Amino acid sequence: MDTDARALRALAQTYFDGAYEMDADKFATIFHPSSSVTKVGDDGNVSVTPIATWLAAVRNLKAPKQQGLERNDQLLSIDVEGELALVKLKLQIPPRYFTDMLSCLKVNGTWKIAQKVMTSKT
Repeated sequence: MDTDARALRALAQTYFDGAYEMDADKFATIFHPSSSVTKVGDDGNVSVTPIATWLAAVRNLKAPKQQGLERNDQLLSIDVEGELALVKLKLQIPPRYFTDMLSCLKVNGTWKIAQKVMTSKT
C-alpha cells in the first residue's frame, strides 16, 4: 500500500506540474489512452471529452508558469482499493480554481488516470 501511495503522490505531482506548465506531453504520461475528462459545463450539461481531444486543447492554452502565476496545489486524498484508486486534488489556474477527482487504475504495474471528473469556479 505504501508503494501505491508513493506512486499516486508522484502521479499527482506530475499532474500539478503538467497543469502549471500546460504540458500536454507530461499529462499524456499519466493518462490512459482510453481515458476521458468529464465536467458540468457552464450551460449545466455534462460533457465527456476523450483524452486526445483534451490534450489537443491543452496544447493551445497559455501556461500559468509563462504568465508568472502563483501555484497553489493541494493533494487532498488518496484512496486505494487493490488495482483501483481515487485521487482528489485542488489547483488553481487563475481566474479559475479546480477540484479534480482522478479515478486511477493500476495497468501492468503502473498507475494511470482512467477518468478525470472536474469542477471549477472563479
